[in-house]
Amino acid sequence: MPNYICDTCGSQFAASEQPPARCPICDEERQYVNPTGQTWTTLAALQQQHHNVLHSLEPGLWQITAEPKFGIGQRALLVQAPSGNVLWDCISLVDEATVAAIQALGGISALAMSHPHMFGSMVEWSHAFGHAPIYLQAEYRAWAQRPDPVIQFWEGDACPLREGVTLYRCGGHFDGSTVLHWPAGATGRGVLLSSDTMFVAPDRRHVGFMRSYPNYIPLSASKVDDILARIEPLAFDHIYGNFATLEIVSDAKGAVQRSAVRHKRAIGLR
Repeated sequence: MPNYICDTCGSQFAASEQPPARCPICDEERQYVNPTGQTWTTLAALQQQHHNVLHSLEPGLWQITAEPKFGIGQRALLVQAPSGNVLWDCISLVDEATVAAIQALGGISALAMSHPHMFGSMVEWSHAFGHAPIYLQAEYRAWAQRPDPVIQFWEGDACPLREGVTLYRCGGHFDGSTVLHWPAGATGRGVLLSSDTMFVAPDRRHVGFMRSYPNYIPLSASKVDDILARIEPLAFDHIYGNFATLEIVSDAKGAVQRSAVRHKRAIGLR
């Protein structure tokens, strides 16, 4: 039986003879079901129609994207840590060429997801790399559409993943929304992989804070303040979002702080 993949969000589901009746990740106010209705594909079909491209962003950090674009069109990010490479967020397509390219970079020792919109085919990716563990914040227990023993749920607000790589729960977009802090990145000035917790704006000088990006639902001021409090102890000069080119590579922490002031002013506070 195939593991069907949602055409809209790209999440892979548990094996079934027929496509699921609905995608709970899309059928919710933070995402959307296409006006034409719910549709599905499979990994085999994606492997025929798409390919992955790896691109170096800075020493020790790679992005992986599918071409042509599929689903949301996000990127996965590979952090080359001395204690083992970490895949941050996921995409739907994995194939032999991608596995070979990543193995040449040291493989994958662990996967970590920021929130359900970035789950992709995470279990398929794990199995392709020796059943590497997948780390999800405990708030996501009900959101994993393909249950598997490789998924490990972590509790609390921080999870030391590998030496020099730590996950932090910031909340906001989802209650479990997570960022990855890599202090050795940016030649020691620190890197934050923010996904949708702080969405890097196209000007690459600001970030946004939203409950729903496609449906234009902003976060409250209190949620934004919670995010700022969680990242305040972290040093980072670069921030990388979950789409290609959306990154800030100078004074990223200052950009987040200034953006929070702008956000609260725009929603009628301060």
